[in-house]
Amino acid sequence: MKPGNTEDEKPGATAIPAAPLSVEGFAVLHQMFRVRRRDWRALDSTGQHRVVSEAAGLLGEMARREDGESAIFSELGHKGDILIVHFRRTFDELNRAELAIANLELSGYLEPTTSYVSVIELGIYEASVAFYQSLVAKGLEPHSTEWGTAVEAELARQRVKLAARLYPKIPQRRYVCFYPMDKKREGADNWYRLPIGERRDLMREHGMVGRRYAGQVTQIITGSIGFDDWEWGVDLFADDPVVFKKLVYEMRFDEASAGYGRFGPFYLGIRVEPSELGKILIA
Repeated sequence: MKPGNTEDEKPGATAIPAAPLSVEGFAVLHQMFRVRRRDWRALDSTGQHRVVSEAAGLLGEMARREDGESAIFSELGHKGDILIVHFRRTFDELNRAELAIANLELSGYLEPTTSYVSVIELGIYEASVAFYQSLVAKGLEPHSTEWGTAVEAELARQRVKLAARLYPKIPQRRYVCFYPMDKKREGADNWYRLPIGERRDLMREHGMVGRRYAGQVTQIITGSIGFDDWEWGVDLFADDPVVFKKLVYEMRFDEASAGYGRFGPFYLGIRVEPSELGKILIA
């Protein structure tokens, strides 16, 4: 699909905003580390157990938090050894979690390979188009004071309605797949030049693919525009890692991905309870 007028943007009609509404929840930090094996092996058994005990204690406390927790995964492949995911109410709390990890004795044996900062985001395309049209029908001018007041009231309503999805527990699944992604901005293949009605339709089609995997995969989308190098982060949680391949492959065929998706590196991890941290560090 290419840019053009839709029923949502008829010539001569009041132009509705191009950006859909979104509501945000937990701030999220992904930390990936490589173990400095040579330095780690040089530490005697007593020292290794001391270091692991301290780290397991802190990670256990973080995992038991009621309002924003942390989880640890054993990372597969050459991109790293350990993946830690933090959900917190605020970015200040994320910073405290990051510093707490950095202050562990274990951090002296870890080399950060990458990280990702984002916030749980629910883009409400379908509701946005209908809501914008209702405000125009009432004679409100986009971005006016009255418009802004109505938008804030609608966002407050959506935050209450979607609270469970905005502030979830980290899913108790054995495997995680994380990857960042963008929407293309290349010549005619520019997602941001498409009318909002077309983008709504494409995202509806995209979402239908994901719904077919309900029960097999838990998906958490995070927004990272202004926070990190990509526009979104995607976490997929499942008990069978093969389902990640099937889901991502099938999604490649819908227009939102085939025509406009750009994907970053993929990271795969296996859930490790804090009390089992020694299993990935001590032979």
